[in-house]
Parts: sequence; C-alpha cells; structure tokens
Amino acid sequence: MQKNVRNIIDAKGQDVWSIDANISVFEALEVMADKNVGALVVTTGGELSGILSERDYARKVILLDRGSKETKVSEIMTSDPVTVSPTDSVTDCMQVMTDRRIRHLPVVEDGALVGVISIGDVVRHVIDEQKFMIDQLESYISG
Repeated sequence: MQKNVRNIIDAKGQDVWSIDANISVFEALEVMADKNVGALVVTTGGELSGILSERDYARKVILLDRGSKETKVSEIMTSDPVTVSPTDSVTDCMQVMTDRRIRHLPVVEDGALVGVISIGDVVRHVIDEQKFMIDQLESYISG
C-alpha cells in the first residue's frame, strides 16, 4: 500500500513550529535550537509566508557576514515555499525534495497549514514500508 503525506502526519503529529516574519534571525535560531528542528514555518498575519531553514541562515547570514540579531527573518526566508497536501504520495514528496533540493515541506489542506514533513520523515516511512513488505514476504515464504 502506497503511503501518503497524511500517514506521515498521523505518525509524527501535527505540531508545527512557526515564527513571525518580523522577528530577528537570532530569535528564530533560538526557537530552532529549543525545538530541535532544522526549519521553521514563517507566518505573516497568521498566514504561511515562507520557511526558514538552517541552510538559509548559513548562506544568507553567515556567508554574507551579516548579523543574526540585526537581520529579520523576512530578509532571508524562502518566500512562497513549495507545499504538499495530505493526499500527496510519499514518492511524489521524495521527487519534489530531490528536484528542488529542499529538506522540508509544509503540508497544506484547504488553505490551512496542517503539518510539516522533513526528508527524515519521508526516509523513515519508506524504510518502515520496506520493512513491512519484507516481513510479509518472509511470513508468506515460511508459510
């Protein structure tokens, strides 16, 4: 059975850590460290407006010798992030992540943010699916 994004969200939960676009990058990094995540959804007026990842920080603050306390999230976030729906397949998500070279996908349903999946979540579910299939085949063979 092909898994979809809803299966991942159901397994990991719908917790979404979000930040306002107007806070400093330093404050965003504190949230990332506290929540032990590599990316945060960025909202403006409660609506999804972007995503901020560790990669954004490394490339747009550190390498450009900017200050994280003076730089606003809105200045370095990835605006209009690629999103997926709960009904999208895990395989399609893997393809999007590979093609776009991204590691996090906000999950949107009926215009509302319902979760975020990471490449780690996707890989974990693919491995679980393969393990289940192997167990079923071994059971069938051993009769």
